[in-house]
Amino acid sequence: MTDDTAGWAAFDGAVDTHCHLFLLDEGPALAVAAAWEAGVSRMVCVGIDPESSRRSLELAESFRGVFASAGVHPHSASAFDRTAGAVVEELLADPLVVAVGETGLDYYRRLSPVEDQQRAFRTHIALSRETDKPLVVHVREAWEDALRILEEEGAERVVLHCFSGDAAAAGEAGRRGYFTSFAGNVTYPNAAPLRAAAAAADAERILVETDSPFLAPQHVRGRPNAPANVVAVAEALAEIRELGLDQMLARTTAAAREAFPLLR
Repeated sequence: MTDDTAGWAAFDGAVDTHCHLFLLDEGPALAVAAAWEAGVSRMVCVGIDPESSRRSLELAESFRGVFASAGVHPHSASAFDRTAGAVVEELLADPLVVAVGETGLDYYRRLSPVEDQQRAFRTHIALSRETDKPLVVHVREAWEDALRILEEEGAERVVLHCFSGDAAAAGEAGRRGYFTSFAGNVTYPNAAPLRAAAAAADAERILVETDSPFLAPQHVRGRPNAPANVVAVAEALAEIRELGLDQMLARTTAAAREAFPLLR
């Protein structure tokens, strides 16, 4: 990967803290090029199982500004056995793998039993502590259990990806020092509760993401999402927080740097 010689000091664009480049129909090369053109120069490509975590690292090795995470999504928690855990642990030794996950709890779809989800979640938290790498957490209709387990396991570096909680959950996340990451659904007409959560979130720990190819912002809703669209998320948050877009980009970039120390 080519070194980013400009460095953080000269960067005033956006960071897409959560995307799945390996799922994009247009291919990662075009998506990364479009992101750079839109002013997005760093992307965290998030693994959802051992295979996609490996692929995320390959993409991070191939494209400037792309970094990886390694983990197993709660939908696949039942498959998180010793072999899968060993693959994730091996990948986490690479400095281009900047985070653990995504992991967490999804009680909406329940594609894996709750017991398996919680077991895998606790193991990922332990990996985050052992590696001192942030934990990327997926929570859907499981906020009480997720926050309880994070506290029980002593999780410290926590990124609540595609935040879907209410204002109270956002406030609790801020008190704990967790990062809240918002995606394109904050732009949807029926997203007033989510916008209230964004207004209540810790100003210094707000992140932006696309979760692409999912959750395209309202202006391109119905099409596959891509990292370039993370600027639209920043625009929505700037309006909610009564800031200029440049201010919101500066804040979310600074927060991304703090949340993911290995980004460079």
